[in-house]
Amino acid sequence: MTNSTIYLILAAVLAGLAGYLGMRAVQHGHRSRWTVAWMLFSFVAQCAVLGIRGELRGQCPLGDFGEILVFLAWSMTLFYLIIGSTYRISLLGVFSAPVVSMMLLVAAIPGVMESHPEHAMEVEPWHETHAALSVLSYGALGLAAIAGVMFMVLNKKLKHRDMKSGLFLKLPPLSTITASMVRLTGVGTLVLSGGVVCGLLMPDKSAGGWAHLWAAVVVWVSYTLLLTIWQVRGMTPVRMAMSVVSLFIASLVVFAVL
Repeated sequence: MTNSTIYLILAAVLAGLAGYLGMRAVQHGHRSRWTVAWMLFSFVAQCAVLGIRGELRGQCPLGDFGEILVFLAWSMTLFYLIIGSTYRISLLGVFSAPVVSMMLLVAAIPGVMESHPEHAMEVEPWHETHAALSVLSYGALGLAAIAGVMFMVLNKKLKHRDMKSGLFLKLPPLSTITASMVRLTGVGTLVLSGGVVCGLLMPDKSAGGWAHLWAAVVVWVSYTLLLTIWQVRGMTPVRMAMSVVSLFIASLVVFAVL
């Protein structure tokens, strides 16, 4: 077992532990105080994995499906640690930790990540930056979708007047969830903007490269339009949450097909 695999499994276990202990605390009506800490430890282990893979490839570690999963999990964890502490919604980690853990476990399956990747002889900066920013943006957009799910869960409980469960008592106010959801969507769209610009500046674009670039442009336009409607015309938080979740799922399907 390689060092990267060991760190990968460790990161998955720590993220899973964050989600499990956090959910148990919520079920017993307690505040989840250790969720952020365990996610931070998982983040450090994810950094170690990406560092090892980056040295092996001699470039940004996004050369196979496993590395993309790790990079996406790393991005989601990063934005959670930033946004979660800013908005005091550590429960967001209870929702996002299982997703992060699952992605890391899939990446740890033998064969998903190349054992002996080819070391790059030269690196094209615009391509590397385009790929890194695009995946980084999906971390923020994915976390926004998880916040959207949190909003819909809390909204449903309010409608059914289920206000005695530990989950309800520990969920942040709807206004706080909405603010974090919109902020994450905006940050993700901004980062994706940089990815699109770098993609347009790439000197050489294969047929597949053009397809992924145009897909990124379509996703960027969709999120920009959504944020514009939210800011200018106005939209109910319920519709915003549903739109953020639906748009993220649709964008994942688009890139999976390409």
